[in-house]
Amino acid sequence: MTVTFSYRSRQTWADPWDDYRALRDEDPVHEVGDGQFWVLSRFDDVFAAARDTATYSSANGLTTAPDDMAGFDEKARPIVMMDPPDHTAMRRLVSRPMTPRQVAPVEDLVREFVTDKLDAVADAGEADIVEALFKPLPSFLVAHYLGVPTEDRVLFDRWTERIVQATAESAAQDGPNQQAFLELFEYAGGLIERRKADPGDDLVSGLVQQGEDVASAMWIVGFIFTMITGGNDTVTGMLSGSAVLLDRHRDQRRLLIDDPTAIPNAVEELLRLTSPVQNLARTVTRDVTLHGTTIPAGKKVLLLFASANRDEREFGPTAGQLDVKRRIERIVALGYGAHHCLGASVARLQCRVALEELLGRFPDYSVDESTARFAAGWSTRRYEYLPLTTN
Repeated sequence: MTVTFSYRSRQTWADPWDDYRALRDEDPVHEVGDGQFWVLSRFDDVFAAARDTATYSSANGLTTAPDDMAGFDEKARPIVMMDPPDHTAMRRLVSRPMTPRQVAPVEDLVREFVTDKLDAVADAGEADIVEALFKPLPSFLVAHYLGVPTEDRVLFDRWTERIVQATAESAAQDGPNQQAFLELFEYAGGLIERRKADPGDDLVSGLVQQGEDVASAMWIVGFIFTMITGGNDTVTGMLSGSAVLLDRHRDQRRLLIDDPTAIPNAVEELLRLTSPVQNLARTVTRDVTLHGTTIPAGKKVLLLFASANRDEREFGPTAGQLDVKRRIERIVALGYGAHHCLGASVARLQCRVALEELLGRFPDYSVDESTARFAAGWSTRRYEYLPLTTN
């Protein structure tokens, strides 16, 4: 049987799971386009690749395009497109505020934001829960960590929405989206200058204080864009996908309502099944032979995180089913190894608090999947419209 693979869009994100299973079972090292790129779909292969940055390099970009880094200013290279030791050094500058211990004090801010948004949903009795909560929450947290002043949040949210959309659709040249890039670029430069004169307790201030030799203004601007694109649609995808899964599996939802202490473990299971970042590419630095197939050095390899996270070889015969009590030793939903998601603890916090409040307030909520709509995109699977009724 010939297995086909294509990038997903809003029309086909709805159910990629059978295709992923076919790849795992029949063609675990799948060649696309006569050597254009290869696809890894089994857990062990994806997990090993995520850990081996010397062989699977991020320095040539994260998409399968051969010229992914064309036009990039080396001084503004995003941290996600660096390999150790450069990646290690830059990650050290920005990781401390996002460790589990440092994230804990942010919980009160998150809970206040979530409850405020759910108050409005309660008053209406129904809402597009993506627009009402799941999209604005990560934007709020990103702005908080970057030190965006409260009075600028409305503008920042507008730019964020357009930039996330443009990045997902590879449509940065579109008029309104291009304008958003330009406006945010100008704003970011101004924010850097403000933090030079008046530093605060935020990531931009911390980077500015390192000096231009360590973190140039261009690199800080690039980091701001990375925070926006990496910290928003991923969390929106995780939250919206979780709301759908818990509506489909109301027995599992009841377990969490009866025992909210199980929610942190459920977050890991929901991360596994939603896998909002479905795939990212790497470039192999040497010939790699897996399952009898050799990938030549210099070629792009797409790591199918979402497929790996449903691999029966790792998670057993129930890998495709939701089990909120499942004990998970390892997943690749937020990357692994050197490129483990910088904001993983923040993402988990948002999901946990959102579920605690959503289930506590609306234990009998329902979503209308028949009218729900996925966002377009080549990597991130997220709903852009998800109607929810509080019941």
